[in-house]
Amino acid sequence: MATLICGSLAFDTIMNFEGRFAEQIMPDQLHILNVSFLVPTLRRDYGGCAGNIAYALKALGGAPLPMATVGNDGAGYVQRLRELGIDTQHVREIAETYTAQALIMTDRDNNQITAFHPGAMMQAHVTRIERHPDVKLGIISPDGRDAMLQHAEQFKAADIPFVFDPGQGLPMFDGPDLARFVELSTWVTVNDYEGKMLCERTGWSPAEISRKVRGLVITLGHEGSEVWVDGNKTLVPPVQAAAVVDPTGCGDAYRGGLLYGLERGWSLAKAAELGNRMGSHKIAHRGPQNYTVSPQAFGA
Repeated sequence: MATLICGSLAFDTIMNFEGRFAEQIMPDQLHILNVSFLVPTLRRDYGGCAGNIAYALKALGGAPLPMATVGNDGAGYVQRLRELGIDTQHVREIAETYTAQALIMTDRDNNQITAFHPGAMMQAHVTRIERHPDVKLGIISPDGRDAMLQHAEQFKAADIPFVFDPGQGLPMFDGPDLARFVELSTWVTVNDYEGKMLCERTGWSPAEISRKVRGLVITLGHEGSEVWVDGNKTLVPPVQAAAVVDPTGCGDAYRGGLLYGLERGWSLAKAAELGNRMGSHKIAHRGPQNYTVSPQAFGA
C-alpha cells in the first residue's frame, strides 16, 4: 500500500546563531527593526515537507509517493529520492522557476526564524490526484494554497482517506476554508500553536473537531502528543531525545511515523507513539534528512 504525500520539495539553507534572538531584539523598537545575526555555521540540506515525510516513511519501510514540484535546479533532488528507493512519478519539474527555498536560522534555545521562497511549489496544483489501486492513504502537508485546496477535494473524490496537516500553511486559510478541510479529511494533525489557531478560526473545540474526523492529533514537542478520538483525549507520552541538536524537520519525521502506523491499520494512539519516537530521534541529528532508522528497533 502506497501513501501519496502532497507537499513541498525544498532546499533548506540552515544557519546557527550562537546567541538568543530575545537578547538581540528590543520589543519596544520593533517598528524600526534592523537586526543582523552572525551565523558561524551554514549548510544546505534537502528539505520540504513532502521530501522530509517521504524520507521518514521510507526509512521505516513504508511506501511513500511524494506529489510535489521542483524548479530547474531540482534534478539532483529528484535523483536523490530515486537513489533512496522513493518513487518520483508524481514529482513534476516547472522549468521557469527555482525549487522552493527555506532559509532557517536557529538560536541556542532552538527558536527559529525562517524565510521561505515558494518557487515551483506555487504550481503544485497542476498535478491532480486520481483514484489508483495502489494508493490507499494520503496526506496534505504545507504546499501552494491552490494545491492544498484542490488536492483535498480530489482526495475525497478519489475515496482516498487522508491526513490534513496544514503546518505553517495554516494562516493562509480562513475559518470556512479550514472547516471545509476538516470536513473532507479523515485525520487532522497540528502542533499546539496551530491547534489553537485552527480552533479559533473554525469556532470548534478539539473535541468537536475530533468528532468530525476519525481522529485529531496535537503535537506538544517535548511534552508528547494529544490524540483526540470521538471527543476523548489521550496523552501519548514523550520520548526522551538522546541529544537536542537541530529541530528542523522533527514534525515531518513525526508525520512519517504516524503515516507508517496508519498504513498498517494501527490505532491513532499507537501511530502517534511511533511519531513521538521518530521526532525524538530526528532532533539528535542535523538537517531534516540526515538520520538513519532501524525499523526493528522502532517497532516498525
